[in-house]
Amino acid sequence: MELQDLKVEGQLKLSDFPTQLDHKFSNKSLKKQLRKERRELGEMQNTLYAHGKYSVLVCIQGMDTSGKDSLIREVFKDFNVRGVISYSFKKPSERELNHDFLWRHYRALPARGKYAVFNRSHYENVLISRVKPEIVLNERIPHINSLKDITPEFWNKRLEQINNFEKTIHENGCIVFKFFLHISKDEQKIRILRRLNKPSKNWKFSPEDLKDRELWDEYTKYYEQAISETSKDYAPWYIIPSDSKHHARLLVAKTIKERVETYTDIQNPSLPQELQDQISYYKEQLKNS
Repeated sequence: MELQDLKVEGQLKLSDFPTQLDHKFSNKSLKKQLRKERRELGEMQNTLYAHGKYSVLVCIQGMDTSGKDSLIREVFKDFNVRGVISYSFKKPSERELNHDFLWRHYRALPARGKYAVFNRSHYENVLISRVKPEIVLNERIPHINSLKDITPEFWNKRLEQINNFEKTIHENGCIVFKFFLHISKDEQKIRILRRLNKPSKNWKFSPEDLKDRELWDEYTKYYEQAISETSKDYAPWYIIPSDSKHHARLLVAKTIKERVETYTDIQNPSLPQELQDQISYYKEQLKNS
């Protein structure tokens, strides 16, 4: 499978995408390849920072246990800490509920020259909120007074608002990536059992994990609609086979690197000519100081 094959174009059916790819690489080999990719990504980020005109937003979505936390840790490990920040969006605070649903995501957008990684993202507002629409009532939206007011048109409008949000930031220099970490239901069972069997991982388990697992098909349906409606050239979705965490991390790193490389104008800036002409003089000054 080519990286381009991971990109969503048109209507999505998740069952058409594999959760695991056949490949000849061992985990050791995949780790080695990732180290190379992330070093190069780190160097590219330094150039992005020096250039100072673009930013990069990476959104990571997936079912529970799909490997979001560890992927973020491993892919961005070689970045300069000044150049990347990760946000994990939980239940909105009272302050956040006093604004529109995109407000807290706007506030977390990366400055020019930097990366931001969203561990879960604004898409929770058309995923978990759609499976559990009572959440929307907490937003205190005018004319939404009961569950019957939350119509299909409401969700279509919200998807449109997300598209407008992403188009606006893209047109102002933000390179947007959206990754869905695609795992099988069987693999999720294995990972939840691992959390229960390993004392050091117990803290990650919540009974809610099992309740959400029962809603697997419903989540899948809404993921398919949300991704289909919002995978645009300016903000594409990529479906990452994630039954193998090592392979998923490598695919994400390679996808980011290959797309950012197409922005050929991202270059280290040159010194003004008047300063270049004085480099020899400055060197002598330092040698004699």
